[in-house]
Amino acid sequence: MVAAGQFVHTGTPVVLWMDPGGYDAYRVERRFSLFDESSWETSKVAVKSLTTPNRYGLRGNVLSHDEVERVRGGGWDLSLLQEKVDQLVIHFDASGTSRQCFQALHDVRGLSVHFMLDLDGTIYQTLDLKERAWHATSSNSRSIGIEIANVGAYPPAQAENLREWYQPDASGQVRIVVPARLGDGGVRTPGFVGRPAQPEPVVGAVQGMELLQYDLTPQQHRALIKLTASLCQVFPRIQCDYPRDGSGKVLTKKMPDEELQRYRGILGHFHIQTDKVDPGPAFQWDRLVDGAREWMQREPQAVLEKPASRLMGVGH
Repeated sequence: MVAAGQFVHTGTPVVLWMDPGGYDAYRVERRFSLFDESSWETSKVAVKSLTTPNRYGLRGNVLSHDEVERVRGGGWDLSLLQEKVDQLVIHFDASGTSRQCFQALHDVRGLSVHFMLDLDGTIYQTLDLKERAWHATSSNSRSIGIEIANVGAYPPAQAENLREWYQPDASGQVRIVVPARLGDGGVRTPGFVGRPAQPEPVVGAVQGMELLQYDLTPQQHRALIKLTASLCQVFPRIQCDYPRDGSGKVLTKKMPDEELQRYRGILGHFHIQTDKVDPGPAFQWDRLVDGAREWMQREPQAVLEKPASRLMGVGH
């Protein structure tokens, strides 16, 4: 991954925006329209929700005037970025695959996120972490965001939305089926067959609503653990823990504003906004935190490289 121009080994594949097959949030053109119709001048007419050619901005809310002047041309150094970033926000993308997620964010909604985690565990980084991605409203300036490929969580009355994506195979085991309207889904691993880590949908409450959701794939769990560990190492103000209620379990609703302002660590989109439920009731918070802490003990220091030392191709 890339943080303030420095390359960091995460122990799991990361496809950068500059790599073949990557997703580039710096581009102003729509990625998935016809090329002749992709320019900004055409796009702002065709898609009314696109109001600016940029899908990201400056972390201005956490910078002094002098710091803004220092970095506005791209002049971040890692030490300054480490002072400013103290939250990691986890989302499910509700799109099902990273390709569909990028299309929705970049081509339709005019938004962005630093990382996308696909069904096969491939991580895509769309922006240098110095950028303020637009993914989590009040936490954008201080956070890093990741969108996990997962069709999402639904009330029991809307369970048909899950049945389209999660279907039994000939042996009766549930597998992920990308709907035909989405083509091959863009998953990077040839012939990949995705299965949720738990065979049955998880039922749980978020924001006081009962929801159903299938778990992530094992490949997603493994990649997310390593990425989280690396981010907590590079950004020590991100504490490797999640918001807890009085009993020590994960808080399943928005945090009070004053607590959110003080909070440093890993959190879900639903901890920031009352109208969000991601990453949903199936998300395994203890699996993530325990795994990331174990990985940090095993790999006590994330490895940084200078840009010139990196070979062309897929980053790690």
